[in-house]
Amino acid sequence: MAEPGFKPFKNESDTLQIGDLTIENRLDRVSIFGSLDITLDQEGVQVAKELKALLDLTVSEMEKNKLSGKIAVAKSETVINPFS
Repeated sequence: MAEPGFKPFKNESDTLQIGDLTIENRLDRVSIFGSLDITLDQEGVQVAKELKALLDLTVSEMEKNKLSGKIAVAKSETVINPFS
């Protein structure tokens, strides 16, 4: 199921992996990228339930707020990797 410590829109640091999907938490959005195969078997149903739990948690958090029609998404800041 969705990671118990993952709280959508609460910080700029949480990340999750579901298959090859990466989910990144931000204060103004939850970013999901990558790909995910949901196969017609027991493993597929578990993956589907995990994704559904994450989306249900995200929608629930959104519904707690008075939302505008559309926000201007803050631009990400690129920083130089000090280790390269």
